[in-house]
Amino acid sequence: MERTNQFVGQSLAFLDAVERASRAAPLNRPVLVIGERGTGKELIAERLHHLSTRWSGPLVTMNCAALPENLIEAELFGHEAGSFTGAAKTRQGRFEEADGGTLFLDELATLSSAAQDRLLRAVEYGEITRIGASKPISVDVRIVAATNEHLPDLVERGQFRADLLDRLSFEVVTLPPLRAREGDILLLAEHFGRRMAVELDWPNWPGFSPKAAERLETYPWPGNVRELRNVVERAVYRAEDPERPVEEIQFNPFRSPWTPLSSSELEAADDGEMREPARPGAAANEGEDAARIEVETEDFKASVAEYEKILIGTALEKHRFNQRATAEALGLSYDQLRHAMKRLKLNADAA
Repeated sequence: MERTNQFVGQSLAFLDAVERASRAAPLNRPVLVIGERGTGKELIAERLHHLSTRWSGPLVTMNCAALPENLIEAELFGHEAGSFTGAAKTRQGRFEEADGGTLFLDELATLSSAAQDRLLRAVEYGEITRIGASKPISVDVRIVAATNEHLPDLVERGQFRADLLDRLSFEVVTLPPLRAREGDILLLAEHFGRRMAVELDWPNWPGFSPKAAERLETYPWPGNVRELRNVVERAVYRAEDPERPVEEIQFNPFRSPWTPLSSSELEAADDGEMREPARPGAAANEGEDAARIEVETEDFKASVAEYEKILIGTALEKHRFNQRATAEALGLSYDQLRHAMKRLKLNADAA
């Protein structure tokens, strides 16, 4: 299957990290890959493997944070039948599966102290012992590990073994966050947008409007490349006209004036201390008070619909029936506004 987040970039910070990984790849030494979530740590691990002399061997991946602590050691080193409850048969661990190849340990900092001890022995002596077994097994495995934690700080706090860090840090490749990759945001956005347009069978890729491009470039991207891909693909598939540049960008898909209340807000409501609901448009800092709606019916749904109709109608009038401007002012996407207008049977020119 083709990767959807290939190496794409031209910034010096990004190219330097890729070059560092490429130089370390042929050496049979451990490598640490450091970076925020979504920066492409697994891609670097794949590069280290495929450019090494082990390229024809297995590349085995394990997310250390994905398993409960009591199962990590069994997953890494395997177990004998009957060694613990549920161990019905003997099972190889990831080290044995990766013999002759590369073992990529993601979220390394989450390993328990006991697992760190066993990992250190495996790295130093090339031997592992299955849980419940008495004889060690020799393995030939190259370790590539990744984390978004600052491991020297964890060593100082006693949460990570200093000797294990020394063994794993022959080379350290630190990936820059997307916000530090000058010129790469729009390059990546165009890459992901074009791929999505092909998937949707668009005849051409129209690109992004200047306003959309500016928003993409100025957003901080806490989720880095993974978040950028999601935002761009969502924007492309929601676009109504494949001939026009993509204009609507929604960074937070959960943003809505009708978002369900949190547990604390529900508790406040039960205690009679319910906050006043945030008005659509408040996020746009309009600074104007909405007219109070006097409800004279016991039909809750009808009252809510009437309230929505008045809010949307008022916003449309204020923005001269420009639906995109109205949607932005109400904190809605263009599609959400159109859906609401259709549901309420609200015509823009007769609001």
